[in-house]
Amino acid sequence: MSSQDVPALQAEVARLQTEIHALRDGGEEITIPNYLLTRLEQLGVKHMFGVPGDFNLRFLDYVEDFPTIEWVGNCNELNAAYAADGYARVNEHSVGVVTTTFGVGELSAINGIAGAFSEMVPVLHITGVPSTDQQAHKSLLHHTLGDGRFDAYRKAAEQFTIAQADITSKVTAAAQIDRILTDLITYVRPVYLTMPTNMVDQKISSAPLSTPLSRRAQSNDPSVEKFVLDEIAKLAKAAQSESEKDGIVILVDACAIRHHVRDEVKELCEKTGFPVYAAPMGKTAVSEEYERYGGIYIGSVTAPEIKEKIENAKLILSIGSLKSDFNTGNFTYSIPVNNTVELHSEYTQVQYATFPNIGMKNLLPKLSNILLSYRSLAIQVPVPPYKIAVPTESNETITHTWFWPRVGKFFKPKDIVIAETGTSSFGLLDTPLPKESVFVSQILFGSIGWATGSTLGAAIAGRDLGLGRTILFTGDGSIQLTVQEISTMMRLGLKPIIFVINNEGYTIERCIHGKNRKYNDIANWHWTSLLKFFSDDPSGKLSNSYTVTNKAELSKLLDDPAFASTEKIQLVEVMMHKFDAPRALKVTTGFNESLEN
Repeated sequence: MSSQDVPALQAEVARLQTEIHALRDGGEEITIPNYLLTRLEQLGVKHMFGVPGDFNLRFLDYVEDFPTIEWVGNCNELNAAYAADGYARVNEHSVGVVTTTFGVGELSAINGIAGAFSEMVPVLHITGVPSTDQQAHKSLLHHTLGDGRFDAYRKAAEQFTIAQADITSKVTAAAQIDRILTDLITYVRPVYLTMPTNMVDQKISSAPLSTPLSRRAQSNDPSVEKFVLDEIAKLAKAAQSESEKDGIVILVDACAIRHHVRDEVKELCEKTGFPVYAAPMGKTAVSEEYERYGGIYIGSVTAPEIKEKIENAKLILSIGSLKSDFNTGNFTYSIPVNNTVELHSEYTQVQYATFPNIGMKNLLPKLSNILLSYRSLAIQVPVPPYKIAVPTESNETITHTWFWPRVGKFFKPKDIVIAETGTSSFGLLDTPLPKESVFVSQILFGSIGWATGSTLGAAIAGRDLGLGRTILFTGDGSIQLTVQEISTMMRLGLKPIIFVINNEGYTIERCIHGKNRKYNDIANWHWTSLLKFFSDDPSGKLSNSYTVTNKAELSKLLDDPAFASTEKIQLVEVMMHKFDAPRALKVTTGFNESLEN
């Protein structure tokens, strides 16, 4: 048996144990939905997102009556999937859940599920489907393609989920649910579950619920792990002996967050004292107020002083890297493989050698102890504080160069800061965030409109966890795709601050191509009327909206204690020039304002 077969064997053993447990111990009989909901409760789920449809209505009765999980009805299924994504990102040790109806509902959600798959976010997609008899007889039902293919949507889901299950029998229902939920929390990618209408009221044993689900932790082979640690130790010794200035640095990326090794990374940083940096998708994986934190590395887009320290290092300990285009400055990392050790959830790479099934969760604590002896030398290497001053400019126009450092002074510890794909995510990359804050963005999949839907889920999770304010930065083009979900935020009493950058269209697209093309233009909405339109009354007691046209107006607003307290949901329209963009975006796209297209 190869080492790659071990997880599959463990999954099969777990499934059989669940069935044996149920047969042996009996237990109280409960409905299949209540079994599923209890499992979700055990995983820390307190909210479920989605849209009702005739094939999931009976299931939603059970959801609404379940005491610890609140149903959050969304404006559409795409927004619901985005919200589940945001919920899972903020509530890191739980999962997001979205429920749709068959066909029309699940297809609407699939872009959001694909984004969660791309960025490794654990989202359960539950779909209410026709009865098993209707499927077997290929009945000509509404929401079908009219050709009897009841598996067409499942086949589509297979492209964007790590595991799928169909509840077709009460005998196997518990095992099916436990299998996909275990895959969900182990591989932190979406899974897909169908719930036929005739299975909803079926009862099964509750006995397996007494055994909580757990991640199938990667067990490192002791002999291989020791060899890997010895090899890293040799590289570390050579790196630190060659130069005190350009020794060892740590580079943290997205998978350190997704695969729950924040604590292990923190221990490595504190025990060794090595300078630590983050890739864009790893922003806030390490506190940006940590004294040995040096900033964001984006290849050629990086600030020169940071770029020099990383690229001149003799050894880079890369943790959870995800080398996508925007995450690496269009693949401009200048880090020789010969100087790099990569730690991942399922393998470790030491220079040119790859060691499968040597995962970072178990490796990192041992590595921290091995490298502890270098601390006294490492801390002699200065790491300039990661701070950005608000520049002094000669005019009152709000520019990206001035705006992002200025709003950086507004942030507080534990804030949830959400950046839309485009100018917002690029602008916030260089902006330091306070300790315990959470940065949420979708840099890899990059679906515009994602951030507004995600803000709903993030704000709910933040409220559940006792975090700080939820602050969204989005563009006037992006928000038009998913703006309806602001009404859901207001219905639930959520109070995010929404900064809408009004720069007359799709500025990120203008930077890429078509600077003056009409396809990058949009309708200019009356942004300050949105909140009253959605849910507020004419007196404005539930919301406040503002337009700021210059630096003085914005600074006055940011310094206002009432605004900062977020006692109401608030929208700020920020007027900017349509050809202005953050430095990082201009460098990444090669934007030249003098070009016509």
